Order: sequence, then C-alpha cells, then structure tokens
Amino acid sequence: MIGIGGCSGSGKTSLARELATQLGGTLFPLDLYYRDLSQFPLDARHKQNFDHPDSLESELFIEHIRSLAEGRTIQRPVYDFSRHARVAGAFEAVAPARFVVVEGILALHYDELWPLYGFSIYVDAPDEVCLNRRIYRDMRERGRTEEAVRAQFEATARPMAELYVLPSQARATITVSGTEALDWSIEQVLRGLRNGGLLR
Repeated sequence: MIGIGGCSGSGKTSLARELATQLGGTLFPLDLYYRDLSQFPLDARHKQNFDHPDSLESELFIEHIRSLAEGRTIQRPVYDFSRHARVAGAFEAVAPARFVVVEGILALHYDELWPLYGFSIYVDAPDEVCLNRRIYRDMRERGRTEEAVRAQFEATARPMAELYVLPSQARATITVSGTEALDWSIEQVLRGLRNGGLLR
C-alpha cells in the first residue's frame, strides 16, 4: 500500500496515476468515496465543504483498503462529480494487486490508514499553483465556473488544507515537489521504494 497526499491541485493525482502505471498497480482515489448528496437540491450540493474529512465516507474506504491489503476484491462505488452524487446501483470491482496506490488530499490524514502503508508520499506545491490547477480541472471535468472554484478555494480548500492536509506531511516517507518534472518525482519515489526493499 502506497499513500499519496497533498493539497488539491498539488499534482498528486498525476503522480499517483503514473506511479500505478509504472508499478502495474491499482489506483485508489479517495475522491470516489465522497458522501452521496442526492438528498439535497443540486444548488445546495455545490455549497458543501468537500475538503473536510467528514465529506468522505472514511469508514467505507478504510474497510476497502484493509480488504485489498488482505487480498480480497472489493466493490467500489461510482461517483458523479457533476451531480455530487453516487451513481445508484453502480459499483466497480477492484481486485488486490502487488501495489495499491491510495491518493487523495487526506490520504495521509487518517490514523487507521497509517499502519497499512508500506510507503507514503506528500506532494508539495504553492497555493497559487494549486488554485490554478483546480480551476482548470473543475471547469473542464466537473462543470464549475472559475468564480465558484475561487470562492470554494478561499472558503474551504485553503483553511481545511491548513487544518488537515499540511500537518499530514509529517507522516510521509518522502516529500516531492508538485512543480518539478513528473519523471523526476517518479524517479525519487522508485528510488525510495528500492531503498526500502519494496521494489527490486
């Protein structure tokens, strides 16, 4: 189990995807475990705090990550980010693999996950870089406006990062820069895995 944390827009998802590809592993994004908000009107869903630990169904993903660590296949929920809701009745079977790459802003936050990780990475990047990447992603993939993304960043993303994400850096095996070349970050991680006896 490899945990990758860092602020929203730091570059952790790109690192996690590439690392999972190079290791032939399974990518496990915590974002898929946002709580279902379908009981609220759509305009009210956008106003929820998606950067607080309570926004994620941590009980479920901790159970699922533990199951994968023990060699059991899980049924992962499917989440629709444009509607802030789970796709009813839809699940994705995820089989255990030699490497499972867990990524999310709070991947290093939860005490229950810490003992499961054999290696952990914190991706560090300046606020302005994180904000610009978040604007680009949320406008393109999640149907949001730039104004809404900026407002959400100031209202919840930045303060929640200071409370929950930044302190989790102390738990990382290594820290890499989210503004350096991805290839260089991957090389640092692979070297760390080799030095730790987790990769030959």
